[in-house]
Amino acid sequence: MSSADSQTAAASANPVLVEVKRGDLVESRHRAALAVVDAAGKVLLSAGDIERQVYPRSAIKQLQALALLESGAADAFGCSDEEIALACASHNGEPRHVEVADAWLKRIGLSAADLECGAHKPMGVEATEALLRADGTPTALHNNCSGKHAGYLTTALHLGAPTRGYIRIEHPVQQRILGILEMMSGCELRDAPRGIDGCGIPQIAIPLSHVALAFAQFADPVDQPEQRQTACERICQAIAAHPFLVAGSGRFCTRVMEATQGRVLVKTGAEGVFSIIVPEMGIGAALKVDDGATRAAEVLAGRVLERLNLLDDAARESLSDLLLQPVKNVVGKEVGQIRVAQDSPF
Repeated sequence: MSSADSQTAAASANPVLVEVKRGDLVESRHRAALAVVDAAGKVLLSAGDIERQVYPRSAIKQLQALALLESGAADAFGCSDEEIALACASHNGEPRHVEVADAWLKRIGLSAADLECGAHKPMGVEATEALLRADGTPTALHNNCSGKHAGYLTTALHLGAPTRGYIRIEHPVQQRILGILEMMSGCELRDAPRGIDGCGIPQIAIPLSHVALAFAQFADPVDQPEQRQTACERICQAIAAHPFLVAGSGRFCTRVMEATQGRVLVKTGAEGVFSIIVPEMGIGAALKVDDGATRAAEVLAGRVLERLNLLDDAARESLSDLLLQPVKNVVGKEVGQIRVAQDSPF
């Protein structure tokens, strides 16, 4: 690469927003972009290239869950607020998560065998250890996306669509979700780059600013059809009432929603993506860490909450270890910090 090319690449690179300090040295740096947008599309706060396309991964499960409610499937099958919250979850696979998913599937006449997300050990360390002690075997119910997939199956049944192959882009459930994403983000997505998520569903690339816009529309859906307004409000209420089901013990998402008493709804996604919904302010936010580090995404999400004055003193105190995350050695001694970069423009 020539010197001119190097300079061009450096100029277009996202800024360093998070750094890891060990002792006296900044050991690692994370580049990222973020956007905070209102429902009219006005960018209220930003850093980095917010027009760059990203795969939003699991950070958009709330948007995907709209299909469950708008189709009428949630009402037809009597879905509870717990189940709606689980449909938006990347959960730990703790007993309560598994119980809700299992009972939901049984009520609609299906089972874990109908889930196409695959089986993996629980995301929660304690849940994994408990399963091993019981000589248990992970099933698709332990998959962090099992609630989302239960929602897809419920929607498929209500639409009279096949329950097999519901993860394929051509399936009526996925086509319905594609339409929702286009309308909420304000983007034509049929020719957008595509990939396959870890749980097997399609991933559609969306500019980061438009991901934030989708969540602003979710926070303030007044310009959306009446049915969507009701669905957005119900999903927000369900998540706020059951933050544990969205993630689990000790997780960033659950702890933030508990600390803010559901005023702020946050959702992590793989590869350093986060979404934020603030219904009372009618704003949405999205961020993406270039190298995919969750540790950086959490610290950056915390900074967004601070910049928007969404944390009172009690919340800030209870979340102090997440806003400024300690780096510890094997014996538990703090030897460094994961923090917002000292020269961050944000």
